[in-house]
Amino acid sequence: MTPEEIKSILLESLENAEVMVEGDGSHFQVTAISNQFDGLRPVQRQQVIYGLLGEHITSGTLHAIGIKTFTETEWQSAKKLQVS
Repeated sequence: MTPEEIKSILLESLENAEVMVEGDGSHFQVTAISNQFDGLRPVQRQQVIYGLLGEHITSGTLHAIGIKTFTETEWQSAKKLQVS
Protein backbone atom coordinates (compact mmCIF):
# COMPACT_ATOMS: atom_id res chain seq x y z
CA MET A 1 0.00 0.00 0.00
CA THR A 2 1.00 3.57 -0.50
CA PRO A 3 0.48 6.46 1.91
CA GLU A 4 -1.96 7.93 -0.62
CA GLU A 5 -4.10 4.77 -0.60
CA ILE A 6 -4.32 4.78 3.20
CA LYS A 7 -5.15 8.48 3.23
CA SER A 8 -7.91 7.94 0.67
CA ILE A 9 -9.48 5.12 2.71
CA LEU A 10 -9.51 7.23 5.85
CA LEU A 11 -10.80 10.39 4.18
CA GLU A 12 -13.74 8.47 2.70
CA SER A 13 -15.06 7.61 6.16
CA LEU A 14 -13.85 10.24 8.62
CA GLU A 15 -16.01 13.35 8.90
CA ASN A 16 -14.35 16.61 7.78
CA ALA A 17 -10.93 15.12 8.40
CA GLU A 18 -7.36 16.04 7.69
CA VAL A 19 -5.15 12.96 7.34
CA MET A 20 -1.39 12.67 7.02
CA VAL A 21 0.31 9.35 6.30
CA GLU A 22 4.02 8.66 6.23
CA GLY A 23 5.82 5.42 5.58
CA ASP A 24 6.45 2.82 2.95
CA GLY A 25 5.93 -0.83 2.30
CA SER A 26 3.91 -2.16 5.22
CA HIS A 27 4.93 0.26 8.02
CA PHE A 28 3.09 3.58 8.33
CA GLN A 29 2.45 6.47 10.69
CA VAL A 30 -1.05 7.97 10.50
CA THR A 31 -2.07 11.33 11.93
CA ALA A 32 -5.79 11.97 11.72
CA ILE A 33 -7.56 15.18 12.73
CA SER A 34 -11.34 15.11 12.97
CA ASN A 35 -13.98 16.33 15.39
CA GLN A 36 -15.42 12.84 15.02
CA PHE A 37 -12.92 11.91 17.76
CA ASP A 38 -14.46 14.36 20.24
CA GLY A 39 -15.50 12.55 23.42
CA LEU A 40 -13.69 9.32 22.52
CA ARG A 41 -10.93 7.85 24.68
CA PRO A 42 -7.57 7.28 22.95
CA VAL A 43 -8.19 3.55 22.54
CA GLN A 44 -11.61 4.24 20.98
CA ARG A 45 -10.01 6.65 18.52
CA GLN A 46 -7.50 4.01 17.49
CA GLN A 47 -10.29 1.49 17.11
CA VAL A 48 -11.96 3.82 14.60
CA ILE A 49 -8.79 3.89 12.48
CA TYR A 50 -8.16 0.15 12.84
CA GLY A 51 -11.76 -0.51 11.85
CA LEU A 52 -11.35 1.44 8.64
CA LEU A 53 -8.08 -0.29 7.76
CA GLY A 54 -8.95 -3.71 9.22
CA GLU A 55 -9.07 -5.73 6.02
CA HIS A 56 -5.62 -4.47 5.02
CA ILE A 57 -4.19 -5.27 8.46
CA THR A 58 -5.79 -8.74 8.46
CA SER A 59 -4.46 -9.50 4.99
CA GLY A 60 -0.94 -8.43 6.00
CA THR A 61 -0.84 -5.59 3.47
CA LEU A 62 -0.37 -3.28 6.46
CA HIS A 63 2.00 -4.84 8.94
CA ALA A 64 2.61 -2.02 11.40
CA ILE A 65 0.77 1.23 11.86
CA GLY A 66 1.28 4.02 14.35
CA ILE A 67 -1.74 6.19 14.99
CA LYS A 68 -2.08 9.71 16.36
CA THR A 69 -5.56 11.21 16.53
CA PHE A 70 -6.69 14.72 17.38
CA THR A 71 -9.81 16.84 17.36
CA GLU A 72 -9.36 20.14 15.52
CA THR A 73 -8.89 22.00 18.83
CA GLU A 74 -6.35 19.46 20.08
CA TRP A 75 -4.46 19.70 16.79
CA GLN A 76 -4.22 23.49 17.02
CA SER A 77 -2.80 23.17 20.54
CA ALA A 78 -0.37 20.42 19.51
CA LYS A 79 0.94 22.49 16.58
CA LYS A 80 1.66 25.40 18.95
CA LEU A 81 3.72 23.12 21.20
CA GLN A 82 5.90 21.75 18.41
CA VAL A 83 9.34 23.26 18.19
CA SER A 84 10.67 23.99 14.71
